[in-house]
Amino acid sequence: MLGCDLGKMFRTTVAGGSYQEGLTVHLQGVPPGLLVTEEEIYEDLLIRKPGQGSLTSPRREPDIPVIYNGVNAADTMPGFSNAGYTNGTPFVILIPNLDRHFEHIEQYQVTNRTPRPGHASYASYQKYNSWDDAIGAGIFSGRYTSTIVAAGVVAKKILATQGIQVTAFVKEAAGVTAPEVDIATIRTKAAAYRKVRKEHDPIWQFVYQSGRIKPGMRFLEKMPVLSEVEGLIGKFPAVPMDENKIRAEYGVHPELFCPDLDAADAMYKRIIEIKESGDSSGGIVEVQATGVPAGLGEPVFRKLDGELGRMLSIGAVKAVEIGAGVRVKDMTGSECNDQLFAENKQVRFGSNQAGGITGGLTTGQTIVARLAVKPTPTISKDQHTIDKVTRENAELKAVTRRDPTLVARIWPVAEAFTALILLDHLMMHLGYQALWRK
Repeated sequence: MLGCDLGKMFRTTVAGGSYQEGLTVHLQGVPPGLLVTEEEIYEDLLIRKPGQGSLTSPRREPDIPVIYNGVNAADTMPGFSNAGYTNGTPFVILIPNLDRHFEHIEQYQVTNRTPRPGHASYASYQKYNSWDDAIGAGIFSGRYTSTIVAAGVVAKKILATQGIQVTAFVKEAAGVTAPEVDIATIRTKAAAYRKVRKEHDPIWQFVYQSGRIKPGMRFLEKMPVLSEVEGLIGKFPAVPMDENKIRAEYGVHPELFCPDLDAADAMYKRIIEIKESGDSSGGIVEVQATGVPAGLGEPVFRKLDGELGRMLSIGAVKAVEIGAGVRVKDMTGSECNDQLFAENKQVRFGSNQAGGITGGLTTGQTIVARLAVKPTPTISKDQHTIDKVTRENAELKAVTRRDPTLVARIWPVAEAFTALILLDHLMMHLGYQALWRK
């Protein structure tokens, strides 16, 4: 299989499938001297993973990451304190699949002949025939996006050392659009949302807060903990949540990250209404990146806006727009152009319709990208399909295990993917600049 890699200078390669042993992230270009912990990676994975409430699939994957390579096993010599820090070798993260019990596999086996409309199963069967990894949709499952989120934690940490921050959120869901919110407020709410989700997550409490897995443990010491977690799936008691207190103290919705609470409430209500009718809904994820220097991007085939368009690789994303995006078709040139002016010898712009990118290169403004997320293909309604082996007409019965929307889980994927692209281009840009700027 080709196509499971991204980047030139910061290279991300992923592997695995929904019901294989797990998933793998292989990163090249991670600089030495970086401290990344498994708990940090988990904190982003838990806001993407399923089994988190009424807006996600009931699959209960813990998504506990294991750093397998790329860090020093111990201090390398007397007087050095570099144990656990990256050493410049490829950085490898494992994400084992733990909630893949046989009864779930059997459900896929008996329905895989009738592909779900909107899913990849018909096309992947045409490509791979009977060898297709069709259990749980294999690598075509949204499960693979956990690898992007894990890689993004590393990328965001590196970008932060250069003053670059990337933040995503749900801009629209089920037809409800959030008003404009300033980026400082969005980031405050994002930090609060992460805090709420972590503190009410039984896996985080069981694995990390308890110290069952902690920095410095060997791989074989961690495996019994994962085995213990696997045996307890479905038995972890929910952590009591006072939603009114969370709203009053943090101003966030406990299940959906939109920085405007009123909009989040309206989104949630409409998503549930559509879910109860047996259907699904889509939405818009917005990503903003600040602190990006001017000049990132490579002309012609690697323009930065084209590179951000690679986020169409995220399952269920059907469009990516930069800045004003499709609205430019209704603008005049004077409305669309971001006019420049100088202020105390600093370059300023009167607007940001370009989303921080012109000619495929960054301008130094905030990068703004939006992703259109389609409704979840799996719905609780009968649908027309075929038997993909005999090519005869068939009926797909309603499916109950499903995400009513995907937009609530895709925003951390978009944030991570954007970070991977920006870091790759930052490394190219700095290397190029170093050749001639003495």
